[in-house]
Amino acid sequence: MNFLLIILGFALLIFGGNWLLKSAVAISLRLQVPKIIIGMTVVSFATSAPELIVSVQSAIDGYTDLALSNVIGSNIANLGFVLAITLLISKIDVQKSFYTTNWPVMMIASGLLYYFILTNNSVGRYEGVILFSFLTIFLIYLLRFQKEAVVDEMPEDDEMLPNYQTALFFVLGALGLWGGSELLIKGATDLALQLGVGERLIGITIVSIGTSIPELAASVIAVMKKEKAISLGNLIGSNVFNILAVIGITSMITPVSVTDNQLISSDIYWMLGISFLILPLVFLPKRMRLERKSGVILLLLYILFLYNTIT
Repeated sequence: MNFLLIILGFALLIFGGNWLLKSAVAISLRLQVPKIIIGMTVVSFATSAPELIVSVQSAIDGYTDLALSNVIGSNIANLGFVLAITLLISKIDVQKSFYTTNWPVMMIASGLLYYFILTNNSVGRYEGVILFSFLTIFLIYLLRFQKEAVVDEMPEDDEMLPNYQTALFFVLGALGLWGGSELLIKGATDLALQLGVGERLIGITIVSIGTSIPELAASVIAVMKKEKAISLGNLIGSNVFNILAVIGITSMITPVSVTDNQLISSDIYWMLGISFLILPLVFLPKRMRLERKSGVILLLLYILFLYNTIT
């Protein structure tokens, strides 16, 4: 039964990713908004919905380690696994806004999370308000001031969809990604629990990978349809959203405490390190481009992270 849930989850994620991408492209065309902004807002928010749902429910149920490890693990998986797989399929040309705005905001958000859990061993309601307020400011800045044109390849079937079709694709895509992720998480988590695996290990590996599958589906479909700006923007935006919104909202509902010291002594440093590594990879070996070699490096680091975590 668990394997069936996993298969059904993957199917829903594939369809959901395709539908969500169609709506995102239509929105960017209609509003004349750079696609990387659409990727960092509409797409990343929808694909991060599973992290939000899982973290809030876990914290309410008293599993705060699962809530926090889910976000940290998902951020590592988004860059070390999802971006790596995406780059193995196709290289991505990077825009100036990546290192002037998007990457710095991701690092600031990561630094805030690190500071809060290191000093307080938890993220309280006050810290949650700070995180969510920072997200609000960032979104206002994106929508009002980042008007830089994004040059990327357009798909052959790129066309203006009617409003009702755009809304329908967005709703179906978001529901497909959410439902598929839920099925995948339930099937995988039940299997893990049968093997007697602990709460943090489930969160940092199985649950985080499961909640990152929507990002993988949306990003891979985006590069296959040559919407590469949406792909990269989705991943950076998802990491920002995971910290500022998922942890922010969760901690405002109930404080998120750390009970497993591995989250502080190991996992958080992996997240910070891989997040930082993206910047030099953008300039090396070729300036303003992420290539397949970068994907190999990120994937090897992610495998090393999983090995270190499991052993």
